[in-house]
This record gives sequence, C-alpha cells and structure tokens, in this order.
Amino acid sequence: MPAVFGRRRRLFAVYAGVLGIGAALFMSSAPAETLRVAIDKAHIMKMPDRVATIVIGNPLVADASLQPGGILVITGKGYGATNLLALDRAGKVVMDDTVQVQGAAGGDLVVVYKGVERETYSCAPQCEHRMTLGDSAAYFNGIVAQAGSRTLPTQNTPGQQR
Repeated sequence: MPAVFGRRRRLFAVYAGVLGIGAALFMSSAPAETLRVAIDKAHIMKMPDRVATIVIGNPLVADASLQPGGILVITGKGYGATNLLALDRAGKVVMDDTVQVQGAAGGDLVVVYKGVERETYSCAPQCEHRMTLGDSAAYFNGIVAQAGSRTLPTQNTPGQQR
C-alpha cells in the first residue's frame, strides 16, 4: 500500500510542476496589442531588426508590406479585425498583434440613404463622391470605374509621341 501512495505523490508532484511551468509561461507572455487603422489609410510602424516575414490573417481586412530598414506599412482594406504575425528568419513568432480596421474618422462624411440604396460623400468643403464599403453596388462600382479610368495607362497610337 505505501508504494501506491508514493506513486500518487510523485504523480501529483509532476502535475504540479507542469501546471507551474504553464502558469509561468502564460504570465510571462506579453499580451497581444491591438493596432487600430482607418479603412483606406496607411499606418507605419518600426519592426525589430530580426523580423524577416510578415503574415496577415485576413488580407481582405488589412494588407502589410515590410520595407527596407524594418519599416512596416499596414493598410486598412475592409472593416473588421485580423491578426498580424511577424516571424524571424528561423520562423519563430516575434510578434502577434491584432489589427482592427475601423471606419473613417472625421465629421466630413455624409451618408445618404435612398430606400435600401446607400451613397457616401466626403464633404470638405464641398461634397464629392466617396468609395466606401457598404455602399450600393451600382454607386460603388461607378466610383471605382471612374477612379480606375484615371489610373489606366494611356496607349500610344502609331506615330504618336509621348
């Protein structure tokens, strides 16, 4: 019978040690930070020197680009939250933060509802069309088409100089 109690004590000691180590690891890990970015805006932050790879959990919410010198550019793409992981060259996670993408701040935004149709305008100092997620498809696609036509390269006709 004493052998059974001796095994139980050792087993209890092992369990207590595992729990103690787990608690110490949990307490020593830094809490994940929440980075707030406005939709369609870029945020710049300095990364530790050892960061080699950036991973975004949901690229429909945010986009990230690691630039030379450890500069990270995060752009809000859609509403919501996602995670941002930074890895070193060995693949070890150096940073695990949350990116929260929110609506545009400021009092110059005007939202017009026409029944179920929604249009957004930026009114500073006069109102102009604004591309905003959640606007009616026809309105949004029209604005995207106009903006896209301004960025398409013009084609040269034969014999025409630029």
